[in-house]
Amino acid sequence: MSECIVKMEHISKAFPGVKALEDVSFYLNSGEVMALLGENGAGKSTLMKILSGVYTRDEGTIEVFGQGIHEQLTPKKAQEMGIAIIHQELNMCGHLTVAENIFLGRESTRFGVLSQDDMNKEAKRILDDLKIDIKPSTMISDLPVSKQQMVEIAKALSTNAKILVMDEPTSALTSKEIDELFRIIRQLKAQGKGIAYISHRLEELTHIVDSVTIMRDGKFILTTRFQDITMQEIISNMVGREIKEKFPRVECPRGGKLLEVKNLNAGRAVRDVSFEVYAGEIVGIAGLMGAGRTETTRAIFGADPKQTGEIILTGKPLKISRPIDAIKHGLVLAPEDRKKDGLCVRLSIRENITLPNLDLICGRLGIINKKTEHRIVSDAVRNFSIKMANAEADASSLSGGNQQKVVVSKWLARDSKVVIFDEPTRGIDVAAKVEIYNLMNQLKLQGIGVVFVSSEMPEILGISDRILVMCDGRITGEVDAKTATQSEILELATRFENKVGLQ
Repeated sequence: MSECIVKMEHISKAFPGVKALEDVSFYLNSGEVMALLGENGAGKSTLMKILSGVYTRDEGTIEVFGQGIHEQLTPKKAQEMGIAIIHQELNMCGHLTVAENIFLGRESTRFGVLSQDDMNKEAKRILDDLKIDIKPSTMISDLPVSKQQMVEIAKALSTNAKILVMDEPTSALTSKEIDELFRIIRQLKAQGKGIAYISHRLEELTHIVDSVTIMRDGKFILTTRFQDITMQEIISNMVGREIKEKFPRVECPRGGKLLEVKNLNAGRAVRDVSFEVYAGEIVGIAGLMGAGRTETTRAIFGADPKQTGEIILTGKPLKISRPIDAIKHGLVLAPEDRKKDGLCVRLSIRENITLPNLDLICGRLGIINKKTEHRIVSDAVRNFSIKMANAEADASSLSGGNQQKVVVSKWLARDSKVVIFDEPTRGIDVAAKVEIYNLMNQLKLQGIGVVFVSSEMPEILGISDRILVMCDGRITGEVDAKTATQSEILELATRFENKVGLQ
């Protein structure tokens, strides 16, 4: 019989201006995968950070392996008790090896000298136990995100962790890599470890989850066995209302040609890419990881240099060498990595929304018109239902979904002609996704061209009008989203060139 290894009851936590958690309870058994579900801002990550000692609770009780935790937990104390958390944004040191990352802060020494051999041997043992084919001496920077994710799990197990918290572990993985992660999760579960699993990809739950705990607005809603609840009931409990249409689609006549990309080349990832975007349509770009989708959007936007190619907007060739060149002409990008490229997380929400729009809110003398600034920020917050304490709070204080809303909303004040979205729904909940889809539809109805990069096949089929498929830096096909199938797209996405004999 499974043992209850985590018992959190009546947990409350407040930050300045925000009640993050109110009377929340959470239970986890050995050998169980418990999905912790809720919209962005529901309090899931806050609850798990309390369990792992990152935050201190204001009220409530915690028991781990039947032992009451009366003092406040610290990260070191939580680790000693067998608790490990694997964050959505991986915390790896790229300049160190796999073994050095696994034992960072707990390095093996002999007579006061670092023992690389001991760390490599122990790292290999842990990786072999998980059936992960990674050499301990490999530099982390040389590994793809999926392999770095596996190293994070190995690092957690090296501390003898029996309780693992996984926060959006599949957000940057391909379907094959997700299958490998699920294999490891099942292996850990069979060893009696308890796993708290946070994910917005609800379709994953059927493969690995035993139970679900649902939160909403910082409050506990319910805990139940996964087999006893339907997917629609899960969504309704998460958002407090029924979402009738997962992929809302609007129809409107296609207008004139807005954007034309001709023979674009940018390094090895973008090779002779050409396509067109018309007013009032959503053009999806599909493909496997490494296909060159993100690199194409960055080259168009001027974030990365291009070797050759033309970018034509409303019939006029553009000279784009920097993002500001694209922005001034009404060609804008919501980037894939919102924290690195889309936000200044140490600036306020207000500053993030107005920063790219200073030309709209400053007078001739360069003085900010506070009335115009307030209107732009208020419109963005209202239109996107951005949940925040106030507009002066740092962008880092927002949940992942609300950060994404800020990234997208800052372009609405501009007279943008084409908006490029690169993985705009990654790491956000089902209700926030629908809001992003509705925004795309709103732009489409306004005659704006939308380019939409996504790794989620149902999403790109459900929202796009046309779908371009990329493989190996090239566009390998175009399909009509209404009639296309996932297998058809996958076939185009794996249409690699025959490079036999090439140097």
